[in-house]
Amino acid sequence: MLHQYFTVKSYGESEINIERSRFITYVKRVETEEAAQEFIQEIKKKHWDANHNCSAYMIGENNLIQKANDDGEPSGTAGVPMLEVLKKRDLKDTVVVVTRYFGGIKLGAGGLIRAYGKATSEGLNATGIVERKLMRIMKTKIDYTWLGKVENEVRSSHYQLKEIHYLESVEIEAYVVEGEKEQFVDWMTELTNGQGEIVEGDVEYLEVNI
Repeated sequence: MLHQYFTVKSYGESEINIERSRFITYVKRVETEEAAQEFIQEIKKKHWDANHNCSAYMIGENNLIQKANDDGEPSGTAGVPMLEVLKKRDLKDTVVVVTRYFGGIKLGAGGLIRAYGKATSEGLNATGIVERKLMRIMKTKIDYTWLGKVENEVRSSHYQLKEIHYLESVEIEAYVVEGEKEQFVDWMTELTNGQGEIVEGDVEYLEVNI
């Protein structure tokens, strides 16, 4: 698993008009090529009457799966510039489809490359980008008398509060960078005067808006 990487939030769309042509962009986070292809087909079905439904996607930890499709536009003028935007932003597990309704004015190869690149960028901006960081969940069980102090300290620290479970005793979960586990244990032990029971939880990704 990667320690950190960038991807899109989940789903988004946008639209721009260039020389009377409509460029509608659809963006989605996907984890498999099958899911990317399903999304592309879904948009093609939705816009069956469009002149073009061009697409690009990058999937996998090492970007092993990279595909671009011009869908009838001159070779290299649509899918490739779309894919280049994904590469430039270093986005993983992302599929983009740009639907074009031709407005009657030809843009030329250079114009198409700029148009599809801009449409992709606008779609990504509308969707939003996140950084996913691999974190360890650290769980601290404390008596309810410690709750106020510990919760406030965690919230004001550089650690990210995940969740609080109100059971027989209180369990506070926090995201901790793998290399800072011992530091966190020492900090929490001092904070609770040794009254806290601290255990390691699972590893999972924390998403931070960019």
